[in-house]
Amino acid sequence: MFSISPSLLLTSAVIAALLTATINIVLARRRSREEERARVRTVFAEAFAAYAQYKEYPYVIRRRNADKPAEERVRISEQIRATQEKLSYYLAWTAAESSVVGSKYADLVHQMRAVAGTAMKDAWRVAPITEDSSMVIPTSEVNLSGLKGAEEAYRAAVAVHLAKLSPWWAH
Repeated sequence: MFSISPSLLLTSAVIAALLTATINIVLARRRSREEERARVRTVFAEAFAAYAQYKEYPYVIRRRNADKPAEERVRISEQIRATQEKLSYYLAWTAAESSVVGSKYADLVHQMRAVAGTAMKDAWRVAPITEDSSMVIPTSEVNLSGLKGAEEAYRAAVAVHLAKLSPWWAH
């Protein structure tokens, strides 16, 4: 008859427990890294959304309600203020998360404020659009194409940063 030594059984149980614990630790760490990467990716996307929101204000200003100029000034000014607040938050957050991404975001926001800011000033100086046919605003009046390079630099920096947060088996 074949018998198993109690010490061998104990050793097997200890090995099984250690293996199970190791696997659980690895899986928990993986899940934690994936959650962290998702959180960072979401905030980088929100930072870009704040930038995109500000970039739209030249169009918002041109399309303001001509029948209520005082109300529109207050409404749009408040929206711009709230967006500026978001931009300030994301400037600090991106810089704290990654000096490279923070620098690219700061460049993006700086260029956007110069380009879109000028377009916003120009938009306030002209009468609001009152005809449907004028809703399409030509690039000769609002041209934001100069921001494409800074947008791509930001996206590339984010991609590199997120790749660093990816586990080795995801590459």
